[in-house]
Amino acid sequence: MKLSTKGRYAVMAMVDLACNSKGSPVSLADIADRQEISLSYLEQLFGKLRKGDLVKSVRGPGGGYLLARECVDVRISDIIMSVDEPITATRCTPGNPNGCRENKSRCLTHDLWTELGNQIYLYLSSISLEDIVEKRLLGTSSLFDTETREKVAAAQ
Repeated sequence: MKLSTKGRYAVMAMVDLACNSKGSPVSLADIADRQEISLSYLEQLFGKLRKGDLVKSVRGPGGGYLLARECVDVRISDIIMSVDEPITATRCTPGNPNGCRENKSRCLTHDLWTELGNQIYLYLSSISLEDIVEKRLLGTSSLFDTETREKVAAAQ
């Protein structure tokens, strides 16, 4: 499964907004510059984030965007879902009772990939915007470096 730029950029922009707003609106141009994301792409994403009640816009001089909720109340899964990014690992259409095969049956590994998608969603739902801003993500991702990957691959 690969998360598209839509979901990743939306999360990056929301973290930037949370870090830089300090109670004042932040312009999309500033976020675009800091995060190296196209301004027009951000405008599309923020339209969806606004419809999802995650941000609110402020017009006029000094305008921009503010978070619509406290950081602690915004889950990463909320952000991804707001920009229409499905959190699935199957090739089946989400919500469709039919499988992805030509005869509408499910593949042998359908339940495996469905459960992986569920676990990813649960993980992203457990992390708030505040957790990222405050650097509270605990894990082993930094421990699993290239050398470790090579050792695991060689052992198999």
